[in-house]
Amino acid sequence: MIDIKKLNEFIEKVDHMKKQEKMDLSSDEDLSIAIMNLVSIEEHFFFTGVKTNKPEYFDLLKEVREMRKELLKKIIKEYEGEVWCISKHLLSASMRLMEVGTKQLSIGNKKEAQELFRKAYNLYSLFWGLNMKLIKTSDIKKIDDNALNRHDVERGGAMGKLGELIKKAVDCCIE
Repeated sequence: MIDIKKLNEFIEKVDHMKKQEKMDLSSDEDLSIAIMNLVSIEEHFFFTGVKTNKPEYFDLLKEVREMRKELLKKIIKEYEGEVWCISKHLLSASMRLMEVGTKQLSIGNKKEAQELFRKAYNLYSLFWGLNMKLIKTSDIKKIDDNALNRHDVERGGAMGKLGELIKKAVDCCIE
């Protein structure tokens, strides 16, 4: 799974790169949110096309899809197997959970909303973990469901650790 020492080294490396202006994770974070919205737009064009029986909506869907693919390439530069598709679905699922959480919040279901928001953030963190090469699938072994590795005494799990990393590495408020 994730080696805590490597995680700390990664955070130091990101901080160093930010100071040298070689990396702009806040722009990539903004871009990932834009990509989430493009996936949603694709879905809306699909459903509108089917519901109205107007094929021109499918033409618009195709244009938006091409834009989404082009922008996703800016974040996902290297991938193996189905990581590209997994990444797209992680962003999409994260966006949907945020939307459902927001609806739950608006009707007064604060606890349900917070749980959905936590899940959305976990998926979003998994997206970054995969694409920043923090997760090595060759190292994945079955351990306690809430442990990162056999030395993990905090038992926050991979999602929790990734979430903490993303909080440290991606700070959109730094100009």
